[in-house]
Amino acid sequence: MAMDRRIEKTGWRKHKGRILAAAAVALLVGAGSVAALNHGGGATVRIAQERLVISTVNEGAFEDFIPVRGSVEPLTSIFLDSVEGGRVEKRFVEAGQMVKAGQPLLELSNTDLQLEVISREAQVIEQLNQLRTVELGLETSRLENQRELVEVEYRLTQLGRALERRTALVRTNAVSQAQFDDTKDEYEYQKRRQAVLKEQQQVTDRLRSEQFAQLKEATTKLQDNLEFTRHNLDNLIVKAPVDGQLTALEAEIGQNKQRGERLGRIDRMDGFKVVAQVDEFYLPRLSQGQSAEVAIGGSPFVLTVAKIFPQVRDGQFRVDLEFQGDGPKDIRPGQTLQLRLKLGATTTALLIPNGAFFQDTGGDWLFVVGPDGQYASKRRVQLGRRNAQVIEVRSGLDKGERVITSAYGDMVRMDRIQLQ
Repeated sequence: MAMDRRIEKTGWRKHKGRILAAAAVALLVGAGSVAALNHGGGATVRIAQERLVISTVNEGAFEDFIPVRGSVEPLTSIFLDSVEGGRVEKRFVEAGQMVKAGQPLLELSNTDLQLEVISREAQVIEQLNQLRTVELGLETSRLENQRELVEVEYRLTQLGRALERRTALVRTNAVSQAQFDDTKDEYEYQKRRQAVLKEQQQVTDRLRSEQFAQLKEATTKLQDNLEFTRHNLDNLIVKAPVDGQLTALEAEIGQNKQRGERLGRIDRMDGFKVVAQVDEFYLPRLSQGQSAEVAIGGSPFVLTVAKIFPQVRDGQFRVDLEFQGDGPKDIRPGQTLQLRLKLGATTTALLIPNGAFFQDTGGDWLFVVGPDGQYASKRRVQLGRRNAQVIEVRSGLDKGERVITSAYGDMVRMDRIQLQ
């Protein structure tokens, strides 16, 4: 009877135990060097100190400011728009020249406008002639009434004398009673006619006065309309409204311009302002009257926030700043300036450097180096105001403690850092 023979293991099955043991050791070693649970628990990572920026919490003066970049612009700019559209016929000046108020800049031509002005002018003149005719008729009627009244009064004078004479003669029968009665009747008739003419004259004078006032008002309006119509032709000559520098002239000979289209810009050389774009984060903390500092040509200058435009575009809003007192003489429109815009008064506070860690943690926490200098642990803190250099510490840190202020990157998932 044949005996059973032992079969030797080959390949990886022969060394399976050794492989598993080595893998377990490597896993423990790796876990110990990369992410081990020790000293109270939590994920820990080993980092060389040379790769980190470690800063000390100090007490100092906090200047509440933000750096902003601004552009120099004229204090006052006047934009030129086309009041009446037309074709550009002449350019009297070029961009960059100094101009005086009332100086012609451009000449436009507009045939339709010219024909319209001529037509309206004819209509106004015709209406004025009609008003003059009505006025003449009223005056003629007044004179006619006056003439009739004069004739009646003259006739009454004659009849009065005749009646007085015939009163004495009728008693002696020198004049018949019929002749006397005829004279008396005609006298009474002329008396009544005089009363009617006087009343008619009063009414006519009153109506004439009212109509004259209305006609005068209408005539004034028509003349104003005529002047306005003629003024439209004057608008075809574009003139400088103020003294200043013609910084832009967007019109070429032969080009057609529509009504209201932009033609150019005049900058008054009475001062400059600085226009800055500020991050929307600072909108609630900014108000008119706050100051900013800038160095130009080695000399410091102070500016004041004059206007704040709260409309936010692309995460920024606009601020206009004006120089206090005499501004610098050697600046030009378009020049860029670096400003220190103050948001509050200078105060004493605990401070840490403004580092890249803030972008990773939002200022809610940071790594604090322990007294032994071997570990840095995550700690909740309350940070306040910050500028380009430092951040105010409100709570969570003490003076003299050391913190990591460089970028954290993947370390945000860790609870401790072992410093090597």
